[in-house]
Amino acid sequence: MPKIALIQHSCSDNPEQNRQLIEQNIIQAADNGAELVLLQELHNTIYFCQNEDASHFDLAETIPGPSTELFGHLAEQHQLVIVCSLFEKRARGLYHNTALVFDRSKTMAGIYRKMHIPDDPGYYEKYYFAPGDLGFEPIDTSLGKLGILICWDQWFPEAARIMALQGADILLYPTAIGWDPKDSPEQQQRQLDAWITVQRSHAIANGIFVAACNRTGFEKDHSGHSTGSLFWGNSFICGPQGEVLALADDQSETILSADIDFERIEQVRRIWPYFRDRRIGAYGDILKRYAD
Repeated sequence: MPKIALIQHSCSDNPEQNRQLIEQNIIQAADNGAELVLLQELHNTIYFCQNEDASHFDLAETIPGPSTELFGHLAEQHQLVIVCSLFEKRARGLYHNTALVFDRSKTMAGIYRKMHIPDDPGYYEKYYFAPGDLGFEPIDTSLGKLGILICWDQWFPEAARIMALQGADILLYPTAIGWDPKDSPEQQQRQLDAWITVQRSHAIANGIFVAACNRTGFEKDHSGHSTGSLFWGNSFICGPQGEVLALADDQSETILSADIDFERIEQVRRIWPYFRDRRIGAYGDILKRYAD
Protein backbone atom coordinates (compact mmCIF):
# COMPACT_ATOMS: atom_id res chain seq x y z
CA MET A 1 0.00 0.00 0.00
CA PRO A 2 2.14 2.93 -1.23
CA LYS A 3 2.06 6.35 0.38
CA ILE A 4 1.54 9.36 -1.88
CA ALA A 5 2.68 12.85 -0.89
CA LEU A 6 1.58 16.20 -2.36
CA ILE A 7 3.76 19.26 -1.80
CA GLN A 8 1.64 22.43 -1.52
CA HIS A 9 3.58 25.68 -1.28
CA SER A 10 3.74 29.30 -2.36
CA CYS A 11 6.21 30.41 -5.02
CA SER A 12 8.62 33.31 -5.10
CA ASP A 13 10.03 35.03 -8.18
CA ASN A 14 13.36 33.25 -7.54
CA PRO A 15 13.35 29.87 -9.33
CA GLU A 16 16.44 28.62 -7.51
CA GLN A 17 14.86 29.40 -4.15
CA ASN A 18 11.70 27.54 -5.23
CA ARG A 19 13.71 24.50 -6.31
CA GLN A 20 15.57 24.42 -3.00
CA LEU A 21 12.28 24.50 -1.08
CA ILE A 22 10.85 21.71 -3.21
CA GLU A 23 13.99 19.60 -2.80
CA GLN A 24 13.81 19.92 0.99
CA ASN A 25 10.16 18.90 0.96
CA ILE A 26 10.77 15.93 -1.32
CA ILE A 27 13.49 14.66 1.02
CA GLN A 28 11.16 15.12 4.00
CA ALA A 29 8.35 13.27 2.20
CA ALA A 30 10.72 10.38 1.44
CA ASP A 31 11.88 10.30 5.07
CA ASN A 32 8.21 10.03 6.10
CA GLY A 33 7.70 6.97 3.90
CA ALA A 34 6.31 8.44 0.68
CA GLU A 35 6.90 6.45 -2.49
CA LEU A 36 5.15 8.80 -4.91
CA VAL A 37 5.50 12.60 -4.79
CA LEU A 38 3.26 14.96 -6.78
CA LEU A 39 4.29 18.59 -7.27
CA GLN A 40 2.07 21.51 -8.25
CA GLU A 41 1.82 23.07 -11.70
CA LEU A 42 4.78 25.21 -12.85
CA HIS A 43 6.29 24.93 -9.37
CA ASN A 44 9.68 26.40 -10.25
CA THR A 45 8.35 29.89 -10.89
CA ILE A 46 5.60 32.34 -10.12
CA TYR A 47 2.46 31.78 -12.18
CA PHE A 48 3.62 34.03 -15.04
CA CYS A 49 0.47 33.49 -17.15
CA GLN A 50 -1.41 36.28 -15.36
CA ASN A 51 -0.27 38.51 -18.23
CA GLU A 52 1.25 38.29 -21.70
CA ASP A 53 4.93 39.17 -21.61
CA ALA A 54 7.43 37.78 -24.11
CA SER A 55 10.23 37.99 -21.55
CA HIS A 56 8.55 35.17 -19.60
CA PHE A 57 9.62 32.72 -22.30
CA ASP A 58 13.07 32.99 -20.73
CA LEU A 59 11.68 30.90 -17.84
CA ALA A 60 11.24 27.86 -20.08
CA GLU A 61 13.59 24.85 -19.92
CA THR A 62 14.56 22.15 -22.33
CA ILE A 63 14.16 18.42 -21.70
CA PRO A 64 16.71 17.32 -20.59
CA GLY A 65 17.76 20.35 -18.61
CA PRO A 66 18.38 21.65 -15.07
CA SER A 67 15.03 20.48 -13.66
CA THR A 68 15.21 17.01 -15.15
CA GLU A 69 18.70 16.67 -13.69
CA LEU A 70 17.52 17.73 -10.21
CA PHE A 71 14.32 15.69 -9.99
CA GLY A 72 15.84 12.65 -11.67
CA HIS A 73 18.64 12.69 -9.10
CA LEU A 74 16.14 12.98 -6.22
CA ALA A 75 14.03 10.14 -7.62
CA GLU A 76 17.03 7.85 -7.85
CA GLN A 77 18.65 8.85 -4.57
CA HIS A 78 15.46 8.47 -2.51
CA GLN A 79 13.84 5.71 -4.60
CA LEU A 80 10.77 7.78 -5.39
CA VAL A 81 8.29 8.11 -8.18
CA ILE A 82 8.21 11.88 -8.76
CA VAL A 83 5.69 13.79 -10.89
CA CYS A 84 6.96 17.30 -11.56
CA SER A 85 5.88 20.18 -13.80
CA LEU A 86 7.84 22.21 -16.32
CA PHE A 87 7.51 25.12 -18.73
CA GLU A 88 9.00 23.15 -21.61
CA LYS A 89 10.97 24.73 -24.44
CA ARG A 90 10.52 22.07 -27.11
CA ALA A 91 12.03 24.09 -29.94
CA ARG A 92 12.61 27.70 -30.84
CA GLY A 93 9.22 29.37 -30.53
CA LEU A 94 7.45 26.15 -29.44
CA TYR A 95 6.56 25.73 -25.77
CA HIS A 96 4.41 23.39 -23.69
CA ASN A 97 3.06 23.04 -20.16
CA THR A 98 4.55 19.63 -19.41
CA ALA A 99 4.53 17.09 -16.59
CA LEU A 100 7.41 14.64 -16.21
CA VAL A 101 7.52 11.32 -14.38
CA PHE A 102 10.65 9.76 -12.86
CA ASP A 103 10.42 6.20 -11.57
CA ARG A 104 13.12 5.73 -8.91
CA SER A 105 15.66 6.63 -11.59
CA LYS A 106 17.29 9.55 -13.34
CA THR A 107 15.69 8.28 -16.53
CA MET A 108 12.23 9.68 -17.31
CA ALA A 109 9.41 7.15 -17.34
CA GLY A 110 7.32 9.46 -19.50
CA ILE A 111 5.91 12.94 -20.06
CA TYR A 112 2.47 14.47 -20.55
CA ARG A 113 1.79 17.77 -22.29
CA LYS A 114 -1.25 19.72 -21.13
CA MET A 115 -4.10 19.22 -23.60
CA HIS A 116 -6.69 21.82 -22.56
CA ILE A 117 -5.20 25.32 -22.61
CA PRO A 118 -7.21 28.15 -20.98
CA ASP A 119 -7.35 31.75 -22.12
CA ASP A 120 -9.12 33.74 -19.44
CA PRO A 121 -8.38 36.91 -17.46
CA GLY A 122 -5.40 36.04 -15.27
CA TYR A 123 -4.85 32.72 -17.08
CA TYR A 124 -3.47 33.67 -20.49
CA GLU A 125 -1.94 30.27 -21.20
CA LYS A 126 -2.67 30.16 -24.93
CA TYR A 127 -0.07 32.90 -25.35
CA TYR A 128 2.61 30.65 -23.86
CA PHE A 129 1.69 27.01 -24.49
CA ALA A 130 0.89 24.97 -27.55
CA PRO A 131 -1.71 22.26 -26.83
CA GLY A 132 -0.34 18.85 -25.97
CA ASP A 133 0.13 16.32 -28.77
CA LEU A 134 0.69 13.10 -26.80
CA GLY A 135 -2.95 12.30 -26.08
CA PHE A 136 -4.24 10.78 -22.86
CA GLU A 137 -1.82 7.93 -22.23
CA PRO A 138 -1.08 6.68 -18.68
CA ILE A 139 2.57 6.37 -17.74
CA ASP A 140 3.75 2.99 -16.44
CA THR A 141 5.71 3.05 -13.17
CA SER A 142 6.75 0.59 -10.49
CA LEU A 143 3.72 1.69 -8.44
CA GLY A 144 1.13 1.42 -11.21
CA LYS A 145 -0.20 3.35 -14.18
CA LEU A 146 -0.33 7.09 -13.60
CA GLY A 147 -2.88 9.19 -15.47
CA ILE A 148 -1.22 12.61 -15.52
CA LEU A 149 -3.42 15.60 -16.37
CA ILE A 150 -2.76 19.28 -15.67
CA CYS A 151 -5.00 21.94 -14.08
CA TRP A 152 -7.56 23.02 -16.73
CA ASP A 153 -7.67 19.38 -17.83
CA GLN A 154 -9.30 18.58 -14.49
CA TRP A 155 -12.63 20.10 -15.52
CA PHE A 156 -13.08 17.73 -18.47
CA PRO A 157 -14.67 14.33 -17.77
CA GLU A 158 -13.56 13.08 -21.19
CA ALA A 159 -9.89 13.33 -20.23
CA ALA A 160 -10.42 11.48 -16.95
CA ARG A 161 -12.51 8.78 -18.62
CA ILE A 162 -9.99 8.11 -21.39
CA MET A 163 -7.15 7.85 -18.88
CA ALA A 164 -9.21 5.37 -16.86
CA LEU A 165 -10.14 3.35 -19.96
CA GLN A 166 -6.44 3.19 -20.80
CA GLY A 167 -5.81 1.53 -17.45
CA ALA A 168 -4.74 4.37 -15.16
CA ASP A 169 -4.78 3.49 -11.46
CA ILE A 170 -4.77 7.10 -10.27
CA LEU A 171 -5.34 10.53 -11.81
CA LEU A 172 -2.73 13.11 -10.81
CA TYR A 173 -3.41 16.81 -11.37
CA PRO A 174 -0.58 19.35 -10.93
CA THR A 175 -2.53 22.57 -10.51
CA ALA A 176 -2.29 26.36 -10.25
CA ILE A 177 -5.73 27.83 -9.59
CA GLY A 178 -6.81 30.72 -7.43
CA TRP A 179 -9.36 33.35 -6.60
CA ASP A 180 -9.68 36.88 -7.89
CA PRO A 181 -9.32 38.83 -4.61
CA LYS A 182 -12.18 41.08 -5.77
CA ASP A 183 -14.67 38.19 -5.77
CA SER A 184 -17.07 37.94 -2.85
CA PRO A 185 -16.47 35.25 -0.20
CA GLU A 186 -19.61 33.48 -1.47
CA GLN A 187 -18.31 33.38 -5.04
CA GLN A 188 -14.91 32.18 -3.88
CA GLN A 189 -16.53 29.34 -1.93
CA ARG A 190 -18.63 28.32 -4.94
CA GLN A 191 -15.54 28.14 -7.12
CA LEU A 192 -13.60 26.06 -4.60
CA ASP A 193 -16.53 23.69 -4.04
CA ALA A 194 -16.92 23.21 -7.80
CA TRP A 195 -13.21 22.46 -8.21
CA ILE A 196 -13.22 19.77 -5.52
CA THR A 197 -16.58 18.34 -6.58
CA VAL A 198 -15.74 17.88 -10.26
CA GLN A 199 -12.55 15.99 -9.45
CA ARG A 200 -14.22 13.80 -6.84
CA SER A 201 -16.80 13.03 -9.52
CA HIS A 202 -14.02 11.79 -11.82
CA ALA A 203 -12.96 9.40 -9.06
CA ILE A 204 -16.54 8.15 -8.61
CA ALA A 205 -17.44 7.89 -12.31
CA ASN A 206 -14.29 5.90 -13.06
CA GLY A 207 -13.72 3.99 -9.82
CA ILE A 208 -10.24 5.47 -9.53
CA PHE A 209 -8.01 7.41 -7.14
CA VAL A 210 -7.50 11.15 -7.70
CA ALA A 211 -4.90 13.56 -6.33
CA ALA A 212 -4.72 17.30 -7.04
CA CYS A 213 -1.77 19.41 -5.90
CA ASN A 214 -2.40 23.16 -5.97
CA ARG A 215 -0.22 26.10 -4.99
CA THR A 216 -1.06 28.58 -2.26
CA GLY A 217 -0.32 32.23 -1.49
CA PHE A 218 -0.95 35.56 -3.22
CA GLU A 219 0.89 36.36 -6.44
CA LYS A 220 0.80 39.91 -7.75
CA ASP A 221 0.08 40.67 -11.38
CA HIS A 222 3.10 42.86 -12.14
CA SER A 223 1.50 44.16 -15.33
CA GLY A 224 -1.14 45.93 -13.24
CA HIS A 225 -3.96 44.59 -15.42
CA SER A 226 -5.51 42.71 -12.51
CA THR A 227 -5.39 42.57 -8.73
CA GLY A 228 -3.39 39.34 -8.85
CA SER A 229 -4.35 35.82 -7.88
CA LEU A 230 -4.89 34.32 -4.44
CA PHE A 231 -4.13 30.64 -4.97
CA TRP A 232 -6.52 28.59 -2.91
CA GLY A 233 -4.47 25.53 -1.97
CA ASN A 234 -6.89 22.81 -0.81
CA SER A 235 -4.76 20.07 -2.35
CA PHE A 236 -6.46 16.74 -1.78
CA ILE A 237 -6.40 13.00 -2.31
CA CYS A 238 -9.57 10.95 -2.74
CA GLY A 239 -10.48 7.31 -3.25
CA PRO A 240 -12.53 5.53 -5.94
CA GLN A 241 -15.85 6.33 -4.25
CA GLY A 242 -14.89 9.99 -3.97
CA GLU A 243 -13.99 9.62 -0.31
CA VAL A 244 -11.55 12.31 0.80
CA LEU A 245 -8.41 10.69 2.22
CA ALA A 246 -6.49 13.90 2.86
CA LEU A 247 -7.23 17.61 2.40
CA ALA A 248 -5.06 20.70 2.90
CA ASP A 249 -6.32 24.15 3.81
CA ASP A 250 -6.11 27.27 1.65
CA GLN A 251 -3.03 28.84 3.24
CA SER A 252 -0.60 26.27 4.63
CA GLU A 253 2.62 25.19 2.99
CA THR A 254 2.39 21.50 3.69
CA ILE A 255 3.20 17.95 2.70
CA LEU A 256 -0.15 16.20 2.35
CA SER A 257 -0.03 12.42 2.36
CA ALA A 258 -2.23 9.32 2.32
CA ASP A 259 -1.83 5.59 1.89
CA ILE A 260 -3.26 4.31 -1.40
CA ASP A 261 -4.69 0.80 -1.71
CA PHE A 262 -5.04 0.12 -5.43
CA GLU A 263 -6.93 -3.10 -4.68
CA ARG A 264 -9.92 -0.90 -3.84
CA ILE A 265 -10.34 -0.13 -7.52
CA GLU A 266 -11.34 -3.73 -8.22
CA GLN A 267 -13.59 -3.87 -5.16
CA VAL A 268 -15.44 -0.67 -6.06
CA ARG A 269 -15.84 -1.50 -9.75
CA ARG A 270 -17.47 -4.82 -8.85
CA ILE A 271 -20.28 -3.02 -7.01
CA TRP A 272 -20.44 0.05 -9.28
CA PRO A 273 -19.78 -1.48 -12.74
CA TYR A 274 -19.90 1.68 -14.82
CA PHE A 275 -17.49 0.35 -17.41
CA ARG A 276 -19.66 -2.73 -17.95
CA ASP A 277 -22.84 -0.70 -18.48
CA ARG A 278 -21.48 2.00 -20.79
CA ARG A 279 -23.48 2.22 -24.05
CA ILE A 280 -20.50 2.85 -26.28
CA GLY A 281 -22.55 2.64 -29.47
CA ALA A 282 -24.75 5.55 -28.39
CA TYR A 283 -22.09 8.15 -27.62
CA GLY A 284 -21.30 9.44 -31.10
CA ASP A 285 -22.41 12.99 -30.31
CA ILE A 286 -19.57 13.36 -27.82
CA LEU A 287 -17.27 13.87 -30.83
CA LYS A 288 -19.22 16.93 -31.99
CA ARG A 289 -18.47 20.47 -30.82
CA TYR A 290 -22.19 20.87 -30.04
CA ALA A 291 -24.96 18.42 -30.89
CA ASP A 292 -27.38 20.77 -32.71
